[in-house]
Amino acid sequence: MSRVRKALCAAAGAGLLLIGASVAVARPSHPAPASDLAGAVASSEARDLAAWVVSSRDPRGRAFALVDKKAARLYVFTPQGRLAGASAVLLGLAVGDRAKPGIGDLPPSRIPAADRTTPAGRFATEPGSNLDGDAVVWFDYAAGLAIHRLRPDASERARSRRLATEDPRAHRVSAGCIVVPVPFFESVVLKWLGHRRGVLYVLPEVEPVEQVFADLDRDL
Repeated sequence: MSRVRKALCAAAGAGLLLIGASVAVARPSHPAPASDLAGAVASSEARDLAAWVVSSRDPRGRAFALVDKKAARLYVFTPQGRLAGASAVLLGLAVGDRAKPGIGDLPPSRIPAADRTTPAGRFATEPGSNLDGDAVVWFDYAAGLAIHRLRPDASERARSRRLATEDPRAHRVSAGCIVVPVPFFESVVLKWLGHRRGVLYVLPEVEPVEQVFADLDRDL
């Protein structure tokens, strides 16, 4: 049995879902803070992952964000684990949890539909800008993937309608990036992730959670 699966089984027996191999690391003697997703609309998987992230102190004092691909929602947290804001998002068109190697070498218009995935896992985020000079928060620079605002182009109106619908399936339209409404990007994403490095956790939609987060004892 893998270290990850053992950790998950042990955590389940204690009434908690603790994600990843690093749950085996010794806990600090003082109580850990708790995430405050209780008042937000969130799935049980998102709540479990947020609880583990905060209790384990995996972000190591950095702000962090969590994406629930099945619900097409993004949650941004302060370094103390307090929810700074939540929003509907647009995600990769294709269902899947891995980015195809070399995908970052292609312009978005040339990426095949089947390869337009938002990968799952844990990522170090880095504030930066795209080729047009617009502010973005990179989470997989090699693959050309970032959290960014809804862009003012020909698709803006149609994508705004998709963001407003409650059907998560309608939110699958990007080349793999995480697209958020302009006000949310400017007031929440930039404030907490736009000035220094952070951490992004993306829940899988196909692969087992413990498999995707098997390397959480790896430093970012």
